[in-house]
Amino acid sequence: MKNANWLSLISIVLGGLCGVVSAGAQQVDHYTPDALLERAKQLQTKAASTNGAAAETLQKYGVDFTMLSFRDRDGSPELHEKFADFFVVIEGTATLLTGGQLEEPSVISPGEMHGKSIIHPTTTSLAKGDVVHIAANTPHQLLIPKGGTFTYFVIKVKEKE
Repeated sequence: MKNANWLSLISIVLGGLCGVVSAGAQQVDHYTPDALLERAKQLQTKAASTNGAAAETLQKYGVDFTMLSFRDRDGSPELHEKFADFFVVIEGTATLLTGGQLEEPSVISPGEMHGKSIIHPTTTSLAKGDVVHIAANTPHQLLIPKGGTFTYFVIKVKEKE
């Protein structure tokens, strides 16, 4: 799907979610790939001085919010009990591990868990333009190729109470 098309799709989805949450709301947020990549430069600098990852919340809505994320190292295996993730790959490649079980899970905050690894995951290759949905309660982890970077737009949607 061309960049303009998937960003239009995201705008429609976000607009629809906002309308469901607060009837009568007319907010539509639009992000171009170039604008997101420019914004991600700040995240890249921040990631270099931390654990290789940085993210910022772009907008909060009723039961969902959007983020911009950058990483140049593997992420931790994680699970969100109440939130689903939608990833839209803006630039780079990664391997996404999903499903299975978290090994040695630990609670890092209410509803958020990390693990040592994921036991018996499904592997998916991600590249620019790909869109993926990860349901709530699904273990997942991003693996970044050595020397690579991965920039992605995230929509987090509350699925469960």
